[in-house]
Amino acid sequence: MIAGGQPRPQESRGRRVGLWLIGAFGGIGTTVAVGLAAWRKNLLSSTGLVTALPLFADLDLDDLGTFVLGGHEIRQTNWLQTAREMQQRAGIFSSELLAACRDHLEQWSANVRVGTLHNVGETIARLADDPRLPAAETPRQAFERIQQDLLHFRDSHRLDQVAVINVASTEPPFPLTEIHQDWRRFAERFASRDASQLVPASSIYALATLELGWPYVNFTPSLGASFPAAWQRAEECGACLAGQDGKTGETLLKTVLAPMFARRNFRVLSWVGHNIFGNRDGLVLDDPRNKESKIRTKDQVLASILGYKPQTLVSIEYIESLDDWKTAWDHIHFEGFLGVKMVLQFIWQGCDSILAGPLVIDLARLALLAQRRNERGILRHLACFFKNPLGVEEHDFFRQFEMLERYVAQIRQNN
Repeated sequence: MIAGGQPRPQESRGRRVGLWLIGAFGGIGTTVAVGLAAWRKNLLSSTGLVTALPLFADLDLDDLGTFVLGGHEIRQTNWLQTAREMQQRAGIFSSELLAACRDHLEQWSANVRVGTLHNVGETIARLADDPRLPAAETPRQAFERIQQDLLHFRDSHRLDQVAVINVASTEPPFPLTEIHQDWRRFAERFASRDASQLVPASSIYALATLELGWPYVNFTPSLGASFPAAWQRAEECGACLAGQDGKTGETLLKTVLAPMFARRNFRVLSWVGHNIFGNRDGLVLDDPRNKESKIRTKDQVLASILGYKPQTLVSIEYIESLDDWKTAWDHIHFEGFLGVKMVLQFIWQGCDSILAGPLVIDLARLALLAQRRNERGILRHLACFFKNPLGVEEHDFFRQFEMLERYVAQIRQNN
């Protein structure tokens, strides 16, 4: 397998960095592209970017204007076209903004390469319309092709570093076996002809990235690198990784509100969350198999924070007319002093891609910083960005954010 090596040393002001998006032309990937293009045109404020907070002011983070975009995709389209579709359906980009960003969107679209459909499930496979998709390809062949795409992107744009982030549609749950626990056994099977059911597409992208020693982030509930063999390989190759499933809406609020109930010693009796949204992600999650992956990550946080498991119900429904706008209605039934039962309800309405896009940029900046600091393995300090953070059992948002604050303080202390 190809080794990518460490980033070339260079002064921070002269760095050129790349962001490679799996599922590039989806809603999140499109929002990232429009956002970075708008930044270059001085048309974007830092609102919504965590790394724009004063906490990170003196860190050696990459300026948004230094990013070059590329990615993998299974649909035949481009960033300008998908941005216009989002403008028409969801009303989130102005015509003036897209006109100003057109040149960068067109340039970056030329960097996107065809992805893989390996074990993505029927619903995602039906979305694919790119005739260049290989009809028959082993996992190892897909791995090698993806690595070549990544290396060509880095070399052709003379990039010092590249971060790879998965923002593709949610795959169905993928069963793990003993082989996934040990890299040596996994690698032997992966190289064989009997590997067709070993991993889904998300894991092929992840392994191709980690083998190069590059930062990898899984912003989806899909398997990706969420198994021990992948973690072992990341350590061996000097790669850093983070994930899983970006925390942007209802689950974010759960991890903020649940600590209040715990620290006021209210007993939560039941917590019901009903989610409705449209867009392509909603269409994919309308398939019960894909939905199971999402519900798993959304429904696990309460017991961890409260210390007990109340009755819970999480539902996700596809409502086509809502497109990129999602609504979550939560009903919390809790018990107070003298056994009196009370209710808290909230409604969260937000634009899915607008909530997620800046976090992807934050994660790219922080992952690239970690690579420059020669960090390897799971980046546990990024837990506050995820519903199911790798290597971290803590789900309280405030305690998770304290982990990030301690990390920043440690950097300052060592500088």
